Amino acid sequence: MVFSSLVFLFLFLPVTVLVYYGSPRKLRNAILLVASLIFYAWGEPVYIVIMVFSTVFDYFNGLLIDKYRHRKPVAMTIFITSLVGNLGILGFFKYGGFVIDNVNQLFHLHMRMTDLPLPVGISFYTFQTMSYVVDVYLGKVQAQRNIIAFGTYVAMFPQLVAGPIVKYGDIAGQLTSRRVTLDRFGEGAELFIRGLAKKVLLANNIGWLWTSVKAEPVAELSVLSAWLGIIAFTLQIYFDFSGYSDMARGLGKMFGFDFMPNFRYPYTSRSVTEFWRRWHISLGTWFREYVYIPLGGNRHGMMKQLRNVLAVWFLTGLWHGASWNFIVWGLYFGCFVMIEKLFLLRWLGRSPVVVRHAYTLLIVIIGWVVFEMEQLASAWRFISVMFGFGGHAFADRQALYDLSANAVLLVVLALCATPLPGKALTYMKQRWRTAGVIVTPLVYVLFMVLSTAYLVDATYNPFLYFRF
Repeated sequence: MVFSSLVFLFLFLPVTVLVYYGSPRKLRNAILLVASLIFYAWGEPVYIVIMVFSTVFDYFNGLLIDKYRHRKPVAMTIFITSLVGNLGILGFFKYGGFVIDNVNQLFHLHMRMTDLPLPVGISFYTFQTMSYVVDVYLGKVQAQRNIIAFGTYVAMFPQLVAGPIVKYGDIAGQLTSRRVTLDRFGEGAELFIRGLAKKVLLANNIGWLWTSVKAEPVAELSVLSAWLGIIAFTLQIYFDFSGYSDMARGLGKMFGFDFMPNFRYPYTSRSVTEFWRRWHISLGTWFREYVYIPLGGNRHGMMKQLRNVLAVWFLTGLWHGASWNFIVWGLYFGCFVMIEKLFLLRWLGRSPVVVRHAYTLLIVIIGWVVFEMEQLASAWRFISVMFGFGGHAFADRQALYDLSANAVLLVVLALCATPLPGKALTYMKQRWRTAGVIVTPLVYVLFMVLSTAYLVDATYNPFLYFRF
């Protein structure tokens, strides 16, 4: 089940809200847990066993680490067992086939592994349970003794399948004590509707353009078509993922939880380093806290700092998928982050703002080609077309048609990728309070009606990050 579906919007969510708020406070974690299990089992009835196992496994690991905290060898053994178990499950389902394929190619073997569908959300909830065990082991948080509360943390449907990745310490207090006012519930509903509109009205519509361009043989693409296509994907993946993250945060507020923002207008960045502080913030925070800093961070000289950066970016690419294009994509950005640390940030600081923006967007857009193309050779051919290699025409009839048909949408998307619409809405509320009280609800009703109308007739409603 996805948030941008009629079943979720008009059946699952209303029933869950009514049951949740119609029940005593002491039962609300249990109700949220049951609702989350139903949500997950809707599309993954078999793989729910894996999520439940991970939850129970790390619940008891946390308790045992806490119990044997003063017996360091025992606590460390439990800690290592937890890490091996979690990474083993993730590795088997996500990377097993990739490893076997590469071993076969390297040693000319013929080993086989049954193709297993990737459990939805496994990368997200595995990172959450791992971070919990790490924090208990380091003494940053107390072990959770109520398995219902811990299960609610792991399985909570707003952030279960696509994040943001929530650290236990950030919501530990909210698991036992939370209160929702009507204003707070309204804020959550507004955030959810904004996210729904971003996903359904913006991401899905521009996604058609990229799907059309990608389906064309590369040899037949013009330069303009290639650029239009990858710009469309650049905008699609942002509005798709940030929209889903907004929906998750909005749902969290509606049930009394605060999740960290996952995006802060990344396409307004002026360096690659800044871009990755604004994109998928929860993942970057996770890798910084649980990989970069434990490796030494920036404390032991520039060479080790660069090594740590490269390790983080290799793992960031690998986290996104079991394919060489993701690994190369991660290392590609890791190299630019390292270059910026060494000297490029100083040069950029002396450059005009427009140059910094253009540089950042160019690097990011090229990166999305590598990210989206499963074969590195295909990515290279597409990039070659973008820059006019191979004798491709600059524009053709199809490219001009695509540009004219999508020009208004592209302008709207470009504006919505900046803080300008939010600032305009805030200004309107402050400047014309009476009008704002009337206009604001009408705007959100309009978003909801348009999104629903689109979904009723939609045949194209993917969610890009489900495959991670």
